[in-house]
Amino acid sequence: MTAAAGAQAAPEGVPPLSVYGRLPNIEQVEISPDGAKLAIAVTDGEKRMLLVREAAQGGKMVAAMNFGDTKLRGVQWAGAEHILITISNTAQAIGVSGPKREYWMVFDYNLITKQQRQLMVGQEDAMNVVLDTPVVRFIDGAPYAFVEGVHFVDNYGENTLYKVNLKNGSTRRLDNVGGGKDIDGWLITPDGQPLAQSRYDEKAGAWSLRIKGDHGWTTAERVVSKLGSLGLAGIGRDGRSVLVWMDDEEDEDKTVLNEYAPDGSHVVIPDSAKFDSLIHAPDGASLVGAFSLVGDDRRYTFFDAKLQASWNAVVKAFPGDQVSLASWSDDKRQLVVQVDSATLGPAYALVDLNTKSARFLAEVYQGLTPQGVSKVEPIKYKAADGLAITGYLTLPYGKDPKNLPLVVLPHGGPKSRDTLEFDWWSQALASRGYAVLRPNFRGSAGFGWPFVEAGFGQWGKAMQTDLSDGVRHLAKQGVIDPKRVCIVGASYGGYAALAGATLDRGVYRCAASIAGPSDMKRFLVDKNRLYESSKNSTMRFWLQYMGAEGLKDPDLAAISPSQMADKVEIPILLIHGKDDTVVPYVQSTLMADALKRAGKPVELVTLPSEDHWLSRGATRLQMLTSVVGFLEKNNPPN
Repeated sequence: MTAAAGAQAAPEGVPPLSVYGRLPNIEQVEISPDGAKLAIAVTDGEKRMLLVREAAQGGKMVAAMNFGDTKLRGVQWAGAEHILITISNTAQAIGVSGPKREYWMVFDYNLITKQQRQLMVGQEDAMNVVLDTPVVRFIDGAPYAFVEGVHFVDNYGENTLYKVNLKNGSTRRLDNVGGGKDIDGWLITPDGQPLAQSRYDEKAGAWSLRIKGDHGWTTAERVVSKLGSLGLAGIGRDGRSVLVWMDDEEDEDKTVLNEYAPDGSHVVIPDSAKFDSLIHAPDGASLVGAFSLVGDDRRYTFFDAKLQASWNAVVKAFPGDQVSLASWSDDKRQLVVQVDSATLGPAYALVDLNTKSARFLAEVYQGLTPQGVSKVEPIKYKAADGLAITGYLTLPYGKDPKNLPLVVLPHGGPKSRDTLEFDWWSQALASRGYAVLRPNFRGSAGFGWPFVEAGFGQWGKAMQTDLSDGVRHLAKQGVIDPKRVCIVGASYGGYAALAGATLDRGVYRCAASIAGPSDMKRFLVDKNRLYESSKNSTMRFWLQYMGAEGLKDPDLAAISPSQMADKVEIPILLIHGKDDTVVPYVQSTLMADALKRAGKPVELVTLPSEDHWLSRGATRLQMLTSVVGFLEKNNPPN
């Protein structure tokens, strides 16, 4: 019997699970630099296409590219005639040691010749992949893509800068900018010159910033950073400075944005400790503003008063909705925005500030009905130790909020957070009659560094009980029935689901883990292999959350669900993609085997050719259908 076998029919007026679970109808919309065309990444729920059409209402189609099952990761304009398309594949590269990785490739599509050409092909001692999104610059009127590629020196792949002329396809490795295996990022000036390097010395645990000034390359900053590379945050306000997020020299609990001049001096961007993300000019050549999520209020701050007034007018055009900037023309007068309606779901719209007009382009999820969009309420409660926890409660449409069945849906990361925006997964579960709790437990991002730090050493401990404290809060209010609660999650959320069945027992009547780690020692060993040359700080954050100073930490077994399978008292569903390069598939097979040996109820659903992010429509829907069937069987909503 499969997990989906118990699935019940949806209530009248509620859309089928496929509306939520398949790929969204629209994944990305990019307006051309001149505002004349739109590049739209669309799907039929499973297959992907890229459509290019004129931006004017009723404008004709310019080009259409069918990507099928290919994972389309990003689209960017390079002038009015070129579109750069980033895709990825999971592979074990020939001649490269280590486990499978997700490799990213870039193609240039010429709208005039209708020809498509892959970047980084045929380069000497190099791979045909990229390490980051290309940077587009114009030199003498010709479009160039600056690409971070992999060049092998003494059999070691180094992050190396390449310059690609998109007009004629010629590619040149930049050898006069300094190299080395410690480089993990580059910045390019608006006129197409290398400006800065980010370097991380793995052995010393030190990060450094190198800037090219009037007298060549100099080290502008060097700091001890045991949590990994600080990286580069982009070009600064004047188009010649370099941005880096750093700990505040006066308050170690704050992170601020330092702006370095070519001579190495720096200033702190005012109020940057409040920024959640940065807004650069459409061409990426200067910092123009920032985005902050203050509570549930989405705030866009622009340094230029006229630009701020323009944005305020855009938001005013969609009263009551959450508006996000998706892309904009070089003159900043034509904008594509995502509009998130609490009653209709998300959609893309085109705003023309010149004509003071706005029109919707397409819904992100086609087939949503009013009955299929459930109300989301921000909530607050106290953890057992008094720490204030916030989160979101999705209430099933048309249901009296009393004694409801509950699904706890913790986010991944864990250094991440949930927001008030439309969430396809929680909306799908609510459409089947469940209340859904998404807590921003300690360790979540977006609430200041002390809140992140409060999660260190609390993986499977206070981070876990923050979830069940939310259950008890809702039960005390009478909103949910404490005897009808299950926990479901992906990635770290998947671990939390397994920990709910092994470490924090007595709260849940079933648990579903999607791509969740279960054996922490094996997990860290595998992650070390994957990240041994990537300078990725994620590994160090995981160590901090686990309270593990090294791979031999004896406490790892105490927070490993697979080591406590004999304690499980509830049914468990495991779902995992075979191509997962973040949490290896073996983590679910280890848990399944341990549960079977202990004689515990378990089902393992394998998603073929699926990665960690549920990038394929068919397997994403398979996951959702399996979870709903499992919940309806073990925790019926009615």
